[in-house]
Amino acid sequence: MITDQLKKLYHTHTGSGAKDVTELPSSGSNRRYFRLTGAQSVIGVYGSSPEENRAFVYMASHFRKKALPVPEVYGHTGNYLFYLQEDLGDTLLFHAIEKGRKSCVFDETERRLLRKTITLLPAIQYRGAEDMDFSYCYPQPTFNLRSVLWDLNYFKYCFLKATGMDFQEDNLEDDFRRMSETLLCDSSDTFLYRDFQSRNVMIKDGAPWFIDFQGGRRGPVYYDVASFLWQAKANFTDDLRRELLSDYMQALGRFRPVDEENFLQRLRHFVLFRTLQVLGAYGFRGYFEKKPHFIQSVPFAIENLRQLLREDYAEYPYLCSVLRELTGLKQFSDDIRKRTLEVKIVSFAYKKGIPNDPAGNGGGFVFDCRAVNNPGKYERYNHFTGLDEPVIRFLEEEGEIAAFLHHVYGMVEASVKRYMERGFTNLMVCFGCTGGQHRSVYSAQRLAEHLHRRFGVKIHLTHREQNIEQIFEATV
Repeated sequence: MITDQLKKLYHTHTGSGAKDVTELPSSGSNRRYFRLTGAQSVIGVYGSSPEENRAFVYMASHFRKKALPVPEVYGHTGNYLFYLQEDLGDTLLFHAIEKGRKSCVFDETERRLLRKTITLLPAIQYRGAEDMDFSYCYPQPTFNLRSVLWDLNYFKYCFLKATGMDFQEDNLEDDFRRMSETLLCDSSDTFLYRDFQSRNVMIKDGAPWFIDFQGGRRGPVYYDVASFLWQAKANFTDDLRRELLSDYMQALGRFRPVDEENFLQRLRHFVLFRTLQVLGAYGFRGYFEKKPHFIQSVPFAIENLRQLLREDYAEYPYLCSVLRELTGLKQFSDDIRKRTLEVKIVSFAYKKGIPNDPAGNGGGFVFDCRAVNNPGKYERYNHFTGLDEPVIRFLEEEGEIAAFLHHVYGMVEASVKRYMERGFTNLMVCFGCTGGQHRSVYSAQRLAEHLHRRFGVKIHLTHREQNIEQIFEATV
């Protein structure tokens, strides 16, 4: 029995028996964790791979000698199938930032934890590598061609082929080779954590502690940065990601000179590579092992990939074409569409009432255009709308409409950006004037064109009193 072995280790460590043994929720690995309480609360671990367990035990001891915040290992069986480690509590960083992950609004406490974590990473990578015997690493001591191709093929066989997509394997392998050469073009004597993400960081007394580093090996620093900042379900905004990346590079500067432009150029290749590796893992754990947590994570990784492909990777033309087709597959695009923002913009006449919100959210912005000089006062404009050149010329030459829309753009842009980051799907903006013919029509049309050009979101434009509708399809 697993618990019997752990109880024996507990007795050897504490000199007394365990009063209670409770199995903890399983993680993505095949290891099983138990909390043993009595004279001391400890975590007992059973892992089916002795080599992997041995790697963890060695690394934990080595890191503690370097004063790095990792759990102490109290003892292990001779075959390395069982070991005891320090109990760090129950709070994962992933859970500590839950409000931010769900809302995309990270408060100062969450940001502080993230900054503490990312600024400790260079210490793990550099101090952790000092005097390390990398022969303990499992399954590979070094991030090398074999390990790169393993992960790329992991993606190909466990995810890409599982979708049923047709692709030219020879062409894909050519790009895999090119990516391998890019990733391996420089070497460093640093420790690559490999799975550095918020689920593998625990928070104890307000400080981060690091766990699950048994897959680490010698390798470049970029991989761990990509793993942490582009974790599929972390939902970091671009601004927060840039902030944390800046914190990391500043901390990295204590160990080596940092050329920011070169660093960012190298990093982007590791971000793409890590995203493919993660999809391979999700495919294996989700599609083949039928673990629902991983299946639920797939849309988040697909969205990450979709955002990455907005900037072309010219080095891998065929791979990028395959990935773009992949992100457009119905099983993924349908889910993305469910979480894609649509902005409804309406022009209207106040005397006929403010438009209802068909999304059921109670409406959004309503801008009153009646302070702007009204072309409708002049008979020569009666047969024109805000879409016609004479009215457009009148409004733009007056100048009032430009100042009005400048303020409108600032307010609406801020909301569109936050709605997109938070996964909201509906925003309504209405423009009203006296007759719903000139000023409101011009303003609604200009905002629709501006937002579509600026953000690429879907726009549903309605000029209510003119009985005109126009759809701007999403390009993001």
